[in-house]
Amino acid sequence: MTLASLVQLGLRLRLTLIRYGWGNSFAAVLCVLGALAWLWGLPQLKAQANTRNAALLYVHKALGAAPATVPEPAPSKAGQRLHDFYDTLGEQHDTERQIETMFALAAKNGLILSQAEYKLTYDRNGRFRTYRILLPLKGSYSAIRQFCEQVLLSIPFVSLDEMHFKRESIANPQLEAKLHFTVYLNTQRDGVGVSPDPLQEREP
Repeated sequence: MTLASLVQLGLRLRLTLIRYGWGNSFAAVLCVLGALAWLWGLPQLKAQANTRNAALLYVHKALGAAPATVPEPAPSKAGQRLHDFYDTLGEQHDTERQIETMFALAAKNGLILSQAEYKLTYDRNGRFRTYRILLPLKGSYSAIRQFCEQVLLSIPFVSLDEMHFKRESIANPQLEAKLHFTVYLNTQRDGVGVSPDPLQEREP
């Protein structure tokens, strides 16, 4: 471009500025620059949008393929202790066998049993049965003591609540004893929820 051409271009620009004014000319320049920026930035925005959509689609597919697993709640300590308590109780349908075990241990230790008394009750708060047994018997102190220990070891859900001793004379080695046992029975597995009537007295 020659010097004459540059001078001519400068004159044209000057005439344009004079004709349209500085404000309009500046606004036109800004419009041209904005159009150029939009044409350059539009492909960049489209590329970013495509990348973001692809990432969202991948996450959606990954979540859809993964199985929905809900962790099971851990049992509470109180609930576990209550469950363990009921597991230690005896079965009501095995009560006769527990009584037979007591009679067999008494005979093994040479004890003489009299008429026993039985009472079956229901604890509504604890939801378990108690089978109370009163055993009147005669024998030596060591035999009675050994009998009690064997009963408690053989039947883990029984308790010895009371012991009463009587001796006819000092010289008599035989003692008359009344032993109060309680057998704790589970009613959860039997579905029992009402209090039964006490059982009648029975012979050993």
